[in-house]
Amino acid sequence: MFEDLSQNIQEAFRKLRGHGKLTDDDINKALKDVRMALLAADVNYKIVRDFEKAVKARAIGTEILSNLTPAQSVIKIVNEELANLMGGKAAKLNISSRPPTIILMVGLQGSGKTTSAAKLALQMKRQGKRPALVAADIYRPAAIKQLQVVGEQADVPVFTEDIKDAVQIAKDSIKFADKHARDVLIIDTAGRLQIDERLMQELKDIKETVKPHEILLVVDSMIGQEAVNVAETFHNALGIDGVVLTKLDGDARGGAALSIKAATGCPIKFVGMGEKLEALEIFHPDRMASRILGMGDVLSLIEKAQSTIDAKTAEKMVKKIKADEFTLQDFLEQLQQVKKLGSLNDLLGMVPGLSGLKKKLTGVDLDLDGKEVKHMEAIILSMTPKERADTSIIDAKRRKRIAMGSGTQVADVNKLLKQFDEMRKMMRKFKTSQAQQQTSKKVKGKKGKIKKGKNTKAKMPTLPNLSGLLGQLGGKFPFKK
Repeated sequence: MFEDLSQNIQEAFRKLRGHGKLTDDDINKALKDVRMALLAADVNYKIVRDFEKAVKARAIGTEILSNLTPAQSVIKIVNEELANLMGGKAAKLNISSRPPTIILMVGLQGSGKTTSAAKLALQMKRQGKRPALVAADIYRPAAIKQLQVVGEQADVPVFTEDIKDAVQIAKDSIKFADKHARDVLIIDTAGRLQIDERLMQELKDIKETVKPHEILLVVDSMIGQEAVNVAETFHNALGIDGVVLTKLDGDARGGAALSIKAATGCPIKFVGMGEKLEALEIFHPDRMASRILGMGDVLSLIEKAQSTIDAKTAEKMVKKIKADEFTLQDFLEQLQQVKKLGSLNDLLGMVPGLSGLKKKLTGVDLDLDGKEVKHMEAIILSMTPKERADTSIIDAKRRKRIAMGSGTQVADVNKLLKQFDEMRKMMRKFKTSQAQQQTSKKVKGKKGKIKKGKNTKAKMPTLPNLSGLLGQLGGKFPFKK
């Protein structure tokens, strides 16, 4: 995400770090590089110009903070101004004090409106709400069926009517919500290949009839500056409250994310980070600015881990690792847990200092839903429960059978088993190291006597083998040609 923009801006500031004291000329040169990076990212020229003026006004002639170098002070200013450009802070949904809260999803055809509606419904359900989806797209073939499918995946009811009146469907959905105690209605409206009067008039009629508390415009971030034009048109006609940017995980430039708030005044409230229903995130401008500058986004990483990794499963894994009972079955379950976090490419961008590691991993599959990881799962699933529990019994004959059953080569099975063995050795070393550290803390006095205590066991962090898994994926990964 934003790889090109991030790389160009970071390169601009890399030149500043060698200077002990910055002159106005140094700052001007760096800002020129930043300006070129933003323009290359398809950010509107006027927005870029205003951004540059704001940074320059703060950077030139200001006092350097005592705990920061001159270069760090300038980067801090750019970070804050980037966040301000995108809205400053995360914008919340308008939730009605009197249910149901009505959310109107609008946008062009193909922007991901229907899927985003289901993603939002799932997110609100996990927050304790009782959402329902409304099929008000009466024009696109199979639109209702698509909403029903994703609604079923999210385990959220879908209100439909066999009539060709979107306004009436939206109106009747409020009665449905009252009858079934649904406190959130998410209305999926029709899109068009281009903005036209008929589309806008229908949306205006729905707005006038149901009086939504929130109008969310769904825009494909990959269309760059055109996304800003679409947002301006919809906002002028309807008065949108926020934007959902889809496909942001595949956007290397970031022009739409950087421009929409400044151009329309409407905040980006959510971003789509993948095809899965869980892949909808609240947009945090400050965190996004930090990621662009290579500072990472630890808070989002923690939130993602807390929402996807099951605590009981993690605790069970820790106990098995302590007892040296970690098996291939456990590894499979761990892998499936980590897959929920998303691509490693995205995760690396969230860890401070590791965003540049992605360039060093050229040729390595960083997609945890990719072919290589699926091969790993296939190999393990082709084993018997006894083989997963004790890899020492997997002889040449068994390896051949496992390879045939998983559609891989014997060499691939050998690589996986070897890596699993190396991972277990690493865990043992980690456990021993932790135990030694714990013991050394209890040593008192010159004679080196050990102070007795109740807690003599090493404390293991949650999911310690995750670091090993990342190391394996970034190193001698299976099936790498």
